[in-house]
Amino acid sequence: MKKTVAVIGSLVFLVIAPGFVTGLIPWWLCQWQMKTPFFGFTFVRIVGVVLFVPGAIGLLDSFARFPLQGLGTPSPVLPTKHLVVTGLYRYVRNPMYVAVASLIFGQGLFFGSPRVLEYGCVVCLLFHLFVLLYEEPTLKASFGEEYKTYCSYVRRWLPRLTPWKMD
Repeated sequence: MKKTVAVIGSLVFLVIAPGFVTGLIPWWLCQWQMKTPFFGFTFVRIVGVVLFVPGAIGLLDSFARFPLQGLGTPSPVLPTKHLVVTGLYRYVRNPMYVAVASLIFGQGLFFGSPRVLEYGCVVCLLFHLFVLLYEEPTLKASFGEEYKTYCSYVRRWLPRLTPWKMD
């Protein structure tokens, strides 16, 4: 796959998948209207921003690595030719899913929306099932020992404190 096609495919997938999951659905749930902050503490809104901003940056960084380093897209329809193990992938195996969860929970806290927080929990459960049932078996089949080695050093959901480097 040419890099240009991979970049365009990744951008389209970014708008469709995370755009829908982190933008449209939370908007449907709360219309992005400010409710009373949780527990009556405005500080909770700040926590929401602290989750949202790094989540957005992490999502964009992780998406960019697929066409530029993996020569493919995050979409299962146009997968990468190379295993992506740079950037945030040195800390956690699923930085895109972690970033999406961070974006959703950040919005839930910022807007004071229990419905968005509940939705975030459902999304996390679905991500976990997707990773276990489809993504990990597919990556093992595609990248073999390289992926198994990566899995032995980098956790699925909880980031490492130091970056892992493939030998």
